[in-house]
Amino acid sequence: MVAVSILALIGVLTFETISNALDARDWLELDDASNQSARIAMDRLHRDFELAWLTPNIQAVNTFKTQFIAKNDDPDIVWFTALSHRRMHQNAREGDQTELTYWTEDDPNKDGALVLLRREAVRIDQAPEKDGRILPLAYGVKTFNLRFLDPTTGDWRDEWDTTGADTPYRLPRAVRIVLEMLAPDPEDPDRNITRTYATTIILAYGPAVTKNLLSTGGG
Repeated sequence: MVAVSILALIGVLTFETISNALDARDWLELDDASNQSARIAMDRLHRDFELAWLTPNIQAVNTFKTQFIAKNDDPDIVWFTALSHRRMHQNAREGDQTELTYWTEDDPNKDGALVLLRREAVRIDQAPEKDGRILPLAYGVKTFNLRFLDPTTGDWRDEWDTTGADTPYRLPRAVRIVLEMLAPDPEDPDRNITRTYATTIILAYGPAVTKNLLSTGGG
């Protein structure tokens, strides 16, 4: 009876150890998937924003239109033209010019979460905010926030509109991105924790910051 009791105790302890190890493995897989999704999204955002572009030929009529418009909708929405397209097929009638839109919608796989969507049209036309192929970039998003550095004032703006009077047909100098993702809580599998990913991107084709005459130093 003593031997049977000892074996039963060993069995219970072994079962609990294996169960905890499996739970930890499942949590690590979910956590790694969330981190990987965020990294992929930030890399894609970095390339697209870095190569945002406005054509200097503003006299063209009924051919194409380049814009950079962002709305502070919490989460934000932005559409712009860029030189970040990659041709995937040889001899495809495509260049590096592209129209892009980033926005969020409700995540069908998780209550209270959003999915970050990316639209790309491989040819610039008269409607930079329409048409093209739409693909999900990241699931489990809590918020997507953008801010824009005005090169003429040195201030950060919550919105940008190249068709408006405040920022007439000019790009921001930099874009600051904050992406919050919902990740599984290691202590409670039924809850989520928020992880924040942030970066600041200098636009390759953005104008240089106008230096204030009263400023000092070389910052």
